[in-house]
Amino acid sequence: MSLDHAATKPHERLATALADDMAAVNEMIRTRMASENAPRIPEVTAHLVEAGGKRVRPMMTLAAARMCGYDGPYHIHLAATVEFIHTATLLHDDVVDESDQRRGRPTANLLWDNQSSVLVGDYLFSRSFQLMVETGSLRVLDILANASATIAEGEVLQLTAAADLATTEEIYFKVVRGKTAALFSAAMEVGGVIAGADDVKVQALFDYGDALGIAFQIVDDLLDYGGTDVIGKNTGDDFRERKLTLPVIRAIAAADADERAFWDRTIGRGRQDDGDFDRAMAILTKHGSLHATRDTALEWAARAKGALAPLPDHDLKTMLSDLADYVVARIT
Repeated sequence: MSLDHAATKPHERLATALADDMAAVNEMIRTRMASENAPRIPEVTAHLVEAGGKRVRPMMTLAAARMCGYDGPYHIHLAATVEFIHTATLLHDDVVDESDQRRGRPTANLLWDNQSSVLVGDYLFSRSFQLMVETGSLRVLDILANASATIAEGEVLQLTAAADLATTEEIYFKVVRGKTAALFSAAMEVGGVIAGADDVKVQALFDYGDALGIAFQIVDDLLDYGGTDVIGKNTGDDFRERKLTLPVIRAIAAADADERAFWDRTIGRGRQDDGDFDRAMAILTKHGSLHATRDTALEWAARAKGALAPLPDHDLKTMLSDLADYVVARIT
């Protein structure tokens, strides 16, 4: 492997390998997000779709289909479907979280309003179902419909778990599987299904996406407590927003009475003072919560790589394996 090749990020190598397919996906996205009757729809959608996201999820669908020997047209529809579902959830999430920045740019709800973000998100969900129906596959429709329901379920569960110190690791992983991993796994799975892959390969694709999505979210949560290079996210945002992520859940489980009172005040009741984030970091460090969470992320990344074993040897398979390493590279 040359030095230049080694230095290239795996998602960039995927984008190069899938360039023709991604060009077709991007064209389909532009065409299908259009609306003659409501010009605000393409305005709002374009603001987010063209904001420089890596398009990892649609590339996963394309890669899965190609690895399994697919040469038809419908992997393009499915990749566009996955991106529409993802974009819809981002529009809704920014309203729920009252966010004002996404990918380093102002959010749609800040530039327009909450109503536009919610309704355009609904429009994209509808468009996604139109696209998946065009494939003619009931199994594909079942997978993506279930994923859409699971995503919404995960977001609602996160709302009910927020600021509740009784939230367990089991609940945390249910939230992560819902709001993040469900679309990763579905994106991979439908690529195999549309290619007519056997059940073993389809399950392998699902397992890879599930594990990668979990690793991805754990890393994101960990980086909030001392990480860098997170576009549009500042260290300590999750603490200030009283989100119970894995490092905090583990620290609460190990807390003494004084630490428990601290978490109850800052997370449970939302009374935060200057210096509280520094104390939170000290408690997390004391109990080894950050190190343990890092190990958990690495375990899930390794699980993702292992899941690829039943799939045929392919350059794209190597890139997906490297992608799992890349997801956790920022915490190693």
